[in-house]
Amino acid sequence: MTEPSSSPALPSSTPTGWTGYLAADGYVDELKTELGAIIGEHGRLVFAEGSPRSAAWAQNVWYDPVRIPIQSIGEGARALRALQRNWSLYAFQLHRRAGLIEEKLPPVKPKPQAFPAPPPAAPLGAWTLLDANTIIAAPRCSSPFRHGEVVFQEDRHAPPNRAYLKLWDAFTRIGVRPQQGERCLDLGASPGGWSWVLHETGASVLAVDKAPLDPRIEALPRVEYRRDSAFALDPIAVDPVDWLCSDVVCYPTRLLTLVRRWLDSGRAKRFVCTLKFQGETDHATAREFAAIPGSQLMHLFHNKHELTWVKL
Repeated sequence: MTEPSSSPALPSSTPTGWTGYLAADGYVDELKTELGAIIGEHGRLVFAEGSPRSAAWAQNVWYDPVRIPIQSIGEGARALRALQRNWSLYAFQLHRRAGLIEEKLPPVKPKPQAFPAPPPAAPLGAWTLLDANTIIAAPRCSSPFRHGEVVFQEDRHAPPNRAYLKLWDAFTRIGVRPQQGERCLDLGASPGGWSWVLHETGASVLAVDKAPLDPRIEALPRVEYRRDSAFALDPIAVDPVDWLCSDVVCYPTRLLTLVRRWLDSGRAKRFVCTLKFQGETDHATAREFAAIPGSQLMHLFHNKHELTWVKL
């Protein structure tokens, strides 16, 4: 199979003039809208001219990709090994030929990530077969995880739902998490997955939701439950917090209003919030979140049709 004819042609030899962006699974259109003009689209992998730019819908960014012409499987493997040791294959076509090249590379078999262990330190490059005789390879990527996918050793007993994985994912990516003695506010807390994560760090948690918490979470020693609306809560009515976390279900515009109220109050130091898109993706509001000074906007591996906004 050759490069799709509908896809723009990549530059023939520009080692530093373009960047690759691997979209979160199912969200290529969102990534293309975010990037604007592109010069190539290959499965979930999109290329754009210029230096790397902020792209929330990219799960991994390929820095300074290079085009490598090859005549054989062995030549392809030797060329990759000459660039660096550890490689992750993104295969969107020519799976058999790509797999044979991969077999000749040093094996990379990541184990599920234990939380709160730090992410892998070794660089992990990424590559793909553009056609039978062309490799596109990036020795450096934005994520140390394969395709930016953080697969955890899951706790299938203590948390009341799987939403806790999003918060693990966020803390792992930003390299910061609450510390013992800090105070956290969990808005839209029910049934308590995020409150459980925050409590496990050693922090104390004020969990706010009109719906009840799981009784096991409400019984935790440093969790205080308040039956109230996240949007009705006045920042002045609670003590200042080190972390404001929100996985509340609402339109992103409403979340932005809530966040700005807390930012204006100065009573929350750090934020981790989920923007949940209901229907069409609200790119305009996402850009407003990204424009807040000190912000990061990202699609986590454990996000669905949503983004995670972080301000440290």
